[in-house]
Amino acid sequence: MFDEILNAVKNELGGHPDIAGNITPEQEAALHDELANHINNAATAGETTGGGLLDTLKNAIGSGGTAVNAIEGGLINSLTTKLGLPPAVTGAIAAALPGLIQKFANRQQPQ
Repeated sequence: MFDEILNAVKNELGGHPDIAGNITPEQEAALHDELANHINNAATAGETTGGGLLDTLKNAIGSGGTAVNAIEGGLINSLTTKLGLPPAVTGAIAAALPGLIQKFANRQQPQ
């Protein structure tokens, strides 16, 4: 599943003008890996606990839920700290993250 998530992150963010123009190719690769890891960890947590973390997040996205805001804020802060990302890049990530989460919540198959 990680490779599928990584490809979706690359498709969503690759070539984004606010991202590609403001960071190095190495930073972009690290950014893709971090986002994919984060989403994959959320998916794995849902599978191992029997809960549906991605489903919970998907439902919270529509209402601007605090869980989504906290996750986005924590992830954006982590990426900024690790990679030294400028505000244009973090803004683009924050805008794309709910859509990425929703894609994988929709792709999960019932178990």
